[in-house]
Amino acid sequence: MTSLSQDRPQVLRETDEEARRLSRSLIHCARHMSLAVMDPETGFPAVSRALTAPDLDGVPVVLVSALSGHTKGLVADPRCSLLAGEPGKGDPLAHSRITLQCVAAPVEKPSGTQEWLRERFLDYHPKAALYVDFPDFRFFRLTPRTASLNGGFGRAYLLSPEDITLQEVPAVAEWQALQRKLRDLPQVARALADHLFSEKDRNWRFSGVDPLGFDLTCGDLQVRHEFQRSVPTAADAFYYISSFSGRNAQGIPSPEN
Repeated sequence: MTSLSQDRPQVLRETDEEARRLSRSLIHCARHMSLAVMDPETGFPAVSRALTAPDLDGVPVVLVSALSGHTKGLVADPRCSLLAGEPGKGDPLAHSRITLQCVAAPVEKPSGTQEWLRERFLDYHPKAALYVDFPDFRFFRLTPRTASLNGGFGRAYLLSPEDITLQEVPAVAEWQALQRKLRDLPQVARALADHLFSEKDRNWRFSGVDPLGFDLTCGDLQVRHEFQRSVPTAADAFYYISSFSGRNAQGIPSPEN
């Protein structure tokens, strides 16, 4: 006799590397996400839009004002949820999206972590420089506890934190130095974009780099390229980027310079 569980179709697919890469790309390419918190006054879920940027370990970071309702919600109850993934042409449900269930932690200021996140966040969102230093604004890290990926019809996955974030935080100082170096190499960003993506002849720039890949930005467009495997150091990431761009012979400085 066939059991009821065997009769039911399997909704979730087994999580594979393709699902992990898609999940990370959705998080890194999202310039904003829908943020859901519990309203401390009514107890009802409340959803808003928040600027987001990934920390070096892939954890989403938000910059929020203490005057906003979602900040009050995060302070009262750190449990929250993020939705990333933009619809395109046709049926919105045919396009990839990911929902993250997270626990929010405020970043103390002043602190080394706050200064690092400020610099990294502004690389993703330069216009946030207008208000990032306002006294009522602060950063929160939203650490995923679980994630649900829908890669399109029939492509549903349940992911763990290990699938989408790094569990060991890399040496921030060396990655910060690399990010500053890449900020001054827009010609390399353009070479990479021309080779890797269909959006060519644009003013691309590096917005972020981490042990799993790098992000390129042009206006409101953001794209992600992942390394074949995680790289152990910032110097390794720079070697990959400069070699892949085909510009090593044209005077790109070495990571030690």
